[in-house]
Amino acid sequence: MPGAVAVLDIGKTNVKLALFGADGALLWERSAPNRVSTGPPYPHDDVEAIWAFLIEALRDADAAHRIIAIVPTTHGAAGALVDDVGLALPVLDYEFAGVEEVEPLYAALRPPYSETFSPRLPAGLNLGRQIAWQKQRFPEAFAKAKRFLTYPQYWSWRLSGVAASEVTMLGAHSELWAPMQQRPSSAAVKLGLPRLMPPFRRAWDRLGPVKPEVAALTGLDPDTGALCGVHDSNASLLPHLASRKPPFTILSTGTWVILMAVGLGVGGLNEADDMLANVDIEGRPIACGKFMGGREYSEIVGAAKGDTDAAALTRVIATGAMALPCFAPQGGPFVARKGEIRGAVAPGDRPALATLYVALMTDLMLTRLGADSGDLIVEGSFAANSAYCELLATLRPAQRILAGGDAAGTARGAALLAQWPVRQMKTVQQRLITPSSFEGLVAYRAAWLDAIG
Repeated sequence: MPGAVAVLDIGKTNVKLALFGADGALLWERSAPNRVSTGPPYPHDDVEAIWAFLIEALRDADAAHRIIAIVPTTHGAAGALVDDVGLALPVLDYEFAGVEEVEPLYAALRPPYSETFSPRLPAGLNLGRQIAWQKQRFPEAFAKAKRFLTYPQYWSWRLSGVAASEVTMLGAHSELWAPMQQRPSSAAVKLGLPRLMPPFRRAWDRLGPVKPEVAALTGLDPDTGALCGVHDSNASLLPHLASRKPPFTILSTGTWVILMAVGLGVGGLNEADDMLANVDIEGRPIACGKFMGGREYSEIVGAAKGDTDAAALTRVIATGAMALPCFAPQGGPFVARKGEIRGAVAPGDRPALATLYVALMTDLMLTRLGADSGDLIVEGSFAANSAYCELLATLRPAQRILAGGDAAGTARGAALLAQWPVRQMKTVQQRLITPSSFEGLVAYRAAWLDAIG
């Protein structure tokens, strides 16, 4: 029988439930802030608030459209140690810098970059460091844990009662996965995680029907399926894996700008540039780079208001004012540098300055990644920033720049798992970006690159 696929999409900032039809049409959506609890025992995700949101949203959504399957997708660097009842320890907030105190111990466990293609990252962005810290600080609770679940699989477990491991989350800069060997890394082994990892399932596997109590609370049909789930960046990649031939590069934008170069290979990845091998749903390594573009954009703009149009960009370029990295402490090739605004810029032109910065950083990361051929597809929040897209098209004239108008791209990609492998897919509308004439842009880029060394 026809029905809707519900996607639980947990981002760093918001949590959302979105319903999609078999043709990919968005049928229903609700979102709420994803708040971090400050503790005790440490800053952590408020999973009970998310669960309450999910139950209420499922109840209302199913009343509008019959739900046949639920797919969880979440941000990376999050995992849950659970016992037979629930959490053995709270799900740690990856921005909590306190985990760095375990570094003397964890340094001895860290695998070489050549094994994991996962760069050393600050705070809890390496999931392996989170686990090492929890094991050291809370040995009794850690010893009582029966399973280790990455974050989407924690939610599919709560929905179905079936525990699973899955590669896209373990392969997301965790240092817990060896993508070339397709097995847990040496750090995972030293931390004792393999004994806690349930059997591996594919992201699109139906783990089982929802638990009877979930059906009772929501009104869902008791046979509603709970799928294993997927890392959010990998979810945004799925429509393109189903419809494109490599090489191509996806720019998944939001709080983070994630560059995923499909068909490039991972031999040229550089740890110092915050490059990594993401892992797609088939277990294949994908060359990636990242920086916290959305967060940095907000820091540069501050409280300023103004339009980012050609005139504003031209004014900023003419002044020579520059935003130099880095304005966020959690990633990118310049994470060790403190960001600065060099030169004078009018408050109303701050958005233009921030747009220039993110575009130049994207261009630089693409060049260092070696993603110089094939289409560039911009998705997420920066796809709606026409100036950003036009700057990229002007800076990279040898490549086609396409902007997706799909604000629900991550959730829509996750919904595809309910019919994976996709036999026929409705094409999502994208617009081809035409380069613009920004006077002085080439010289400005050269000066910007010289300024950052």
